[in-house]
Amino acid sequence: MLSTRKIISRNKSYLIFKNMATKKYRVESDLLGELKVPAEAYYGVQTQRALNNYKISGIRMCDYPDFVVAIAYVKLAAIQANNELGVVDNTITKAVVKACKEIIAGKMHCDFPIDMLQGGAGTSVNMNANEVIANRALEIMGKERGDYKFCSPNDHINCAQSTNDAYPTALHLTIVMMNKKLIESLKALIASFKAKAKEFDKIIKMGRTQLQDAVPMTLGQEFKAFADSLEEEIENLEYNKKKLYAINMGGTAIGTGINATPGFTKLCCKKLAELTGEPFAPAKNLVAATPDTAPYVAYHGAVKRLAVKLSKVANDLRLLASGPRCGLGEINLPPKAPGSSIMPGKVNPVIPEVTNQVCFKVIGNDTAVAFAAEAGQLQLNVMEPVIIQCITESITWMSNVMNTLRVECVDGITANPEHCMDLVKNSIGIVTALNPYIGYKASTKIAKEAQKTGRSVYDIVLEQKVMTKAKLDEALSPKNMLAPRDYKK
Repeated sequence: MLSTRKIISRNKSYLIFKNMATKKYRVESDLLGELKVPAEAYYGVQTQRALNNYKISGIRMCDYPDFVVAIAYVKLAAIQANNELGVVDNTITKAVVKACKEIIAGKMHCDFPIDMLQGGAGTSVNMNANEVIANRALEIMGKERGDYKFCSPNDHINCAQSTNDAYPTALHLTIVMMNKKLIESLKALIASFKAKAKEFDKIIKMGRTQLQDAVPMTLGQEFKAFADSLEEEIENLEYNKKKLYAINMGGTAIGTGINATPGFTKLCCKKLAELTGEPFAPAKNLVAATPDTAPYVAYHGAVKRLAVKLSKVANDLRLLASGPRCGLGEINLPPKAPGSSIMPGKVNPVIPEVTNQVCFKVIGNDTAVAFAAEAGQLQLNVMEPVIIQCITESITWMSNVMNTLRVECVDGITANPEHCMDLVKNSIGIVTALNPYIGYKASTKIAKEAQKTGRSVYDIVLEQKVMTKAKLDEALSPKNMLAPRDYKK
């Protein structure tokens, strides 16, 4: 008698065999010969080769819809320019335009299944788009998929282009589109920190440097600092995004424009700008722009800078909430999960922790982008696929984690005002406020005595008659320790 496991195994094998036997294919050919392509697929032979060749990351092009939409915009701008220049006829153009607009609207994205990591400098991506658009255009024209004599992936969809200009142009547009979502998430997080800053505005606490007591501040000032520090990154992201508006479209293979009609570069860039509402324009030197990946390095550097700051904020939230009884314990993070399988009652700061980890990944991605950018040789950089994979991943992860940090953590933070004030009263650090009255040397002597005896600074000053009680109360009043003041009065 067969075991249940063997029966299931045989059934699975039968189903796989049955599916293979009943699945329909069409045969397409390229430089390397013929290859079967699923009959229902809009993609063609070169996409199928990419599927066969690149089983690397498991992250597919269709996992980033902005990337698919971006390359459809590039192909739409190109076909419109070629039609206006009299290179592609109206019948083909009309069908191609409709196919491109369908992709932009979100259709056929599953026909962009290739791995984001690949060789060939993006040729597989470019041909994937060319094949899908061509086959959908053929369908619109009433022809069979794969009947490329009526609409060719290379001769019509790729007309006046090369992977070496169409692909990076799509990358530029992808980043520009994704940057909007990143900034939306960042702005929402900033707003959350500002709201908490207002809520905590009257809560006095001790500031710290090198993890040691420093001088008093408000919890509101601390949260406002988080917000303002992050807000600076909006301008930095936008500044570096602008470097992506110069594109090498029309440069074709190496920037010389071979196979492109005169006027195609300017017209195609103009069309792309009109279609997207973004100010794309031809790069000053297309030969220089074709292998140049500096805009990617600059933009991802801005994302990394944001990650560094965000990680610091996450560190601070974990420190401020540490304890809850044996740490700083100045704030409470919303409890999100039991913190231990062995320690009852333990709750961990899991949201700041995952925020840190995303930031670490982004910082690592920045190193990969730098190495890939450096690896360019002569008239092309073939490492652009890993650059776009890193950038799209970084933007996506950062957007997601900022939303998570806001909703699952920051919005629910509460403060412990009495505990914060007790720490201020018992801190030696408040002696700094006496410097303008009694001088640094005398203040140091009092601080040393307080540290040695465990007594408060307040009591020691009164005991040694260094200041009157009225003057001391004025000097140590919270409102007088939170901002500059005129000590001559």
